Amino acid sequence: MNRIVGEGASVFVVFIGPLFAFFLITTIFYSSVPRKLPVAVVDLDHSSISRKAAAFTDATPIASINKNFTNLTEARNAMNEGKVDAVLFIPERTEKNILAGLHSNVELYLNNANVIKGSLLNSGIQKAIKTLSAGIKLQTHLRSGETEKQAMAQIVPISVHSEILFNPFNSYAYFITLILLPVMLTVFTLFGTLYAIGSEIQYGTANKWMEEANNSIIIAMVGKLMPYTLFFCVIAMCMNIDLFIILGLPLRGSVATILLSELLLILSYQSIGILFITVTKNMRLAISLASVFTMLAITYAGFTFPVFGMPGLAQVLNKIFPISYWTTIFTGQSLRAEDISNGYAQMLYMVGFIILGYCFIPRLKYVLSNKKYWWKI
Repeated sequence: MNRIVGEGASVFVVFIGPLFAFFLITTIFYSSVPRKLPVAVVDLDHSSISRKAAAFTDATPIASINKNFTNLTEARNAMNEGKVDAVLFIPERTEKNILAGLHSNVELYLNNANVIKGSLLNSGIQKAIKTLSAGIKLQTHLRSGETEKQAMAQIVPISVHSEILFNPFNSYAYFITLILLPVMLTVFTLFGTLYAIGSEIQYGTANKWMEEANNSIIIAMVGKLMPYTLFFCVIAMCMNIDLFIILGLPLRGSVATILLSELLLILSYQSIGILFITVTKNMRLAISLASVFTMLAITYAGFTFPVFGMPGLAQVLNKIFPISYWTTIFTGQSLRAEDISNGYAQMLYMVGFIILGYCFIPRLKYVLSNKKYWWKI
């Protein structure tokens, strides 16, 4: 315990680092939904309809119109420079074609380098233009003597009633923070475990550590890692407060199941830390390996791309990250109100990681007791 609170590196890994990461991520994504992204309008028609198209687009929460562009080349250059995220181009004779009963196109150019931002802009602007188009068609039908009901039946013969069940606000908080906060928890849990064990090798105190545990590696490991486990459980509770209270994620399932899954997640990454330090016998190399392992989880754990759509090798790699199993439990209990039994298999997988790590404890005892591995940090 004295080493945990008495060393700067340990204090940072256990306390300062996780809380600062949570604060930073929460500050960035607190608004939850992107608003008023800059959109350029190139209006060559200068008609009432073109002005309505710009106004309807500006009225959407996602877009903020910039009208200071006189030609398409200038607007697209602004998009290439990152000054705007989309360009709405309204060609000449748009209103005349519409009034003559002819089809008329407006063009939308999107910067889709950020897929989420591009998708939201596309959806918002498409809805604005379709609403304007439907209004024009409605007025045409009404002038021909049809009732409003008859006109709507002509304009929208089939309508789709859709309900977004699990992220109705298209919120970044429901998506990004649900990735980044747990990843930060696992990063610091893994690093804390590596430092806790590796520092005994670094300072040449492994023998003293084992003597205080009556030469029992089990007692030594429990005494060493239990305070870290408790501290990171407190950090996990801070994460829950951040997600459910500050950021407002729904909590529709079992709180007990979520807490149990977080305990298993922490123990899983502590076990992986035992495995890494035992196999590498070097804290610097183990930390480098841990960095790669935790960061690859973002790619292969199915956060941003569905696992079933991945190539076969990627689906296999998905299985080696405990956080992928925890995410299934967490989203099921927080967003979807799944039955608790749906998470049993995922918990068993995490228990398997815990058992795997503790299978390396006898080998770790040999590493700790062998002086040739000391001072290789």
